[in-house]
Amino acid sequence: MKNFENENSPDPAIHCEHLQQEMADLIEHLHRDIKRVTEPQFQALLETGAEVIGGLKTAFQHYSEHRELAWQPSAAR
Repeated sequence: MKNFENENSPDPAIHCEHLQQEMADLIEHLHRDIKRVTEPQFQALLETGAEVIGGLKTAFQHYSEHRELAWQPSAAR
């Protein structure tokens, strides 16, 4: 895990950004490992993991951009 500045901040935006970067790093790692291993079942597991984490990363991105109604401030609804 990387040492991010402001890790103790109460600001959700800071943690959201950090988590998105961590997930992006993990997705890259999974894709690199797909090329390294030869077992098809494990390659499929790595690809599935990358897809699942990619979906979670997208959810955090939508939160940070307030793209979904659920992530918009109460006053904006």
